[in-house]
Amino acid sequence: MLEFNVEKINIPLKQHVGGPCQPIVNVGDHVKRGQLVATPNGLGANIHTSLSGVVEEINDMEIVVKLDKEQTDDYVRLEKTDDKLQKIKDAGIVGVGGAGFPTGIKLSAQIPGGYVIANAAECEPILGHNVRFMEEHPEVLVRGLKYIVELTGAKEGYIAIKTKYRKALLALGKACKDEPNISIKILPNMYPAGDERVIVRETLGVILKPGQLPLEANAIISNVETIKRIVEAIEEDKPLIDKDITVGGRVQNPGIFLDVPIGLPISVFIDKAGGYINPHGEIVRGGPFTGRPALETDPINKTTGGLLVAMPYPQEKEKVGILICECGAQEERLRQIADGMGAEVVSVQMCKRMKPDKNGRLRCELPGICPGQAEKVLKMKKDGAKAVITGTCQD
Repeated sequence: MLEFNVEKINIPLKQHVGGPCQPIVNVGDHVKRGQLVATPNGLGANIHTSLSGVVEEINDMEIVVKLDKEQTDDYVRLEKTDDKLQKIKDAGIVGVGGAGFPTGIKLSAQIPGGYVIANAAECEPILGHNVRFMEEHPEVLVRGLKYIVELTGAKEGYIAIKTKYRKALLALGKACKDEPNISIKILPNMYPAGDERVIVRETLGVILKPGQLPLEANAIISNVETIKRIVEAIEEDKPLIDKDITVGGRVQNPGIFLDVPIGLPISVFIDKAGGYINPHGEIVRGGPFTGRPALETDPINKTTGGLLVAMPYPQEKEKVGILICECGAQEERLRQIADGMGAEVVSVQMCKRMKPDKNGRLRCELPGICPGQAEKVLKMKKDGAKAVITGTCQD
């Protein structure tokens, strides 16, 4: 287990799509690593403690556990059952690539004659923990994909990966060479290759409209680490209590940390990466494109994939326009960046591919295929902008 020097962990009650979970422990209870501590009230996923200790506080947002001095890698096993789908639900597995949708619900769908696709794109720049795992344990990914094929009644399983991950690609090729229903599909080396609609387009040749899910192409997509956690639940009776993360940016020793306890504060990983390089800016939880600002005291959770320390914002105290893109960065994040720069936003424009889905949410019409934005830039200039902050993928 990763060595760390903290006295307590904070276990968020909302680490998934849906509402916060309901605690089933009380202040003063001693809890063991892997013990179930909160259950969903409606849409959600079970939450287990990743380390042993005494429950010190419970509030609407989290359970605070004062840690025992001695910790172990062992954990409370999930209840024995031959029902693989139930095991996934019991383990509290969600889409750990960032989406957070409960995996047990997702894999309840039946897709006879369809396709299960492992999202091995490692889409966001800098992040590398999924690639590391595939290089070292490709056979686990293949086994997990076979479990999902079995559960969903799919015909085939695909591993969708970029050619630039050559070492992982070779390892996966060897791992699935004797698997008649598992094969590799190549993704373009571009952002956002890990978007579900891009994966469906590139692997199945089906163009999904904004708002359509892979199920409408008779497909289910699951992130590499999510599949890893499925294998742990089925084969090792292990709940989702650990996480793989990448630490990068303005730190002394950027690195990859596999299987670290959920709930540890971000500061632990900044320290493990040798501390900051000064000057430095904010901490970004997630990837460079879709990540959000975080604090050292914030805990890592089920969907934390990257911890990136940014450069300080350049100070550009002038009028700017922001160009919104679903794939790259949306309005809230671009305004945060403008505020950090001390800039005044005088014009807000959307990429011309942004179209409303059936719920009215603006979505990209063709993710990763970016049009020119000359007319949008001219409009921002007309509005008084002297510079542009853009979140588009490629243009």
